[in-house]
Amino acid sequence: MKLQTYLNYGGNCEEALHFYEQHLGGKIESIMRFREMPDQSQAPPGAKDMVVHARLALGGTVLLASDNPQGNFQPMRSAYLTLTLDSVEEAESVYKLLTDGGEIFMPMAETFFAARFAMLRDRFGTSWMLLCDKPHA
Repeated sequence: MKLQTYLNYGGNCEEALHFYEQHLGGKIESIMRFREMPDQSQAPPGAKDMVVHARLALGGTVLLASDNPQGNFQPMRSAYLTLTLDSVEEAESVYKLLTDGGEIFMPMAETFFAARFAMLRDRFGTSWMLLCDKPHA
């Protein structure tokens, strides 16, 4: 058994996955579009170039993703992808990258449990927690 996360996007799935691949070290394993569906009668009108299913290897897991062509896309709420980063410098760099055009819920800061911690939603609608553990004594 495996637990994986499936993300929905409002038409920018491929852009988001390429961004995560380029900047977070992910690897796109596959991208399939609605135009590739065997039964085109099942494809939503105007969605032929949208992503029907994609796989991105990132951080030791696989994210699955697609576009939501029905027009009722909502940004991620009450769930976060959590990136555990190896250094304060890496945490600060990823924070700057993901907050560009995004929304900050909790600014990057030191906390009682972390050398750095932040909560945000990136410009693609994905919510993230960034965590850099404190060194253990």
